Amino acid sequence: MIRVLLADNNVELCEILARFFQRQDDIELVAAAYDGEQALKLIEKHLPDVVILDITMPILDGLGVLERLPGMNLSKRPKIIILTAFGREDLILKLTRLGADYYIIKPFDMDLLATRIRQFADDTNSMISDGGHQHAASGATPEGAKSAAVPVAAARKDLHSMVTEIIHSMGIPAHFKGYNYMRDAVVLVLEEDGILGGNLTKMLYPKIATKYQTTNGGVEAAIRNAIITAWRYGNRDYIMSIVGRSAISTKGRFPSNSLMIAKVADQLRLRMRAS
Repeated sequence: MIRVLLADNNVELCEILARFFQRQDDIELVAAAYDGEQALKLIEKHLPDVVILDITMPILDGLGVLERLPGMNLSKRPKIIILTAFGREDLILKLTRLGADYYIIKPFDMDLLATRIRQFADDTNSMISDGGHQHAASGATPEGAKSAAVPVAAARKDLHSMVTEIIHSMGIPAHFKGYNYMRDAVVLVLEEDGILGGNLTKMLYPKIATKYQTTNGGVEAAIRNAIITAWRYGNRDYIMSIVGRSAISTKGRFPSNSLMIAKVADQLRLRMRAS
C-alpha cells in the first residue's frame, strides 16, 4: 500500500482527493494538512511514501516545507509532488533545487496524479520518462500546463457570473471598488496563465488600473480593503473554506491579496472541471 500525505489548504480539493484515493486499492491517504507547519508534523508522524504539496499555504508555504524537510532527519525521504497554479520556470527551478521530485499544474487529471504516485512510490531516480519526454521538476514544460488555461467553452459571461457569486458570498460589499477589482483579477488569472506567478504590481494590477483609470497602488489598496472588510464583517466561514482553515490560526492575520485571488481562481477551476 502506497502511503500518501496531502498538504493543501483548499478544503474542497482535499475532500475530493480523499474520496478519489478511497477508490484506489493500492493508495492510502494517511493524513491531510492545511498549512505547512501541520504538514511537517504529519510527515514526521506518518512517514509517507509520497507527499502531495501545494505551494500557497498559510503560516508556512510549500517552499518553506521543502526548505525545512532536510533538517528533520527522517528515516526515509518522501517523494514530493508539487501541485501549483504557476508554471514559471524560475519557480520550478527553485522547487527542484529544494528537493521537489515532480510538479503538476492545476487543474489536473486525478487519474494522472494516481499514476504518478504509483510510479514515484517505486522510483529511485526522481525522474519519469513518458514517451521520451521527461516531466520531473527540472524546468521542463509542466505536465498539465495545457489544461491550466480556462476551457474555451467556458463563456466569459458565465465566468464573470461565477466569480461574482463567490465574491458576493464572501461578503465583499458590491459598492466597494475592490469588489470589481477582485472580480477582474480572478478572471485575468484564469484567462492569462502565469499572470499571478509574476509580481502583482508589474503584471496584474496595471491591467486593472488601466481599465478603471486608477493607479497600481489604488488597485492593491482597494482589493486589500475589500478582503479585510469581508474577513471582519462578511462570511468568514465561507472564506475559510476557500483559503483554508489554518488561515485563521494566526491572530490578526488576513489572507493576502495574492493568496485570496489564487484560491478563488482555484475554486473556479474546480467548478469548471466538475461542470
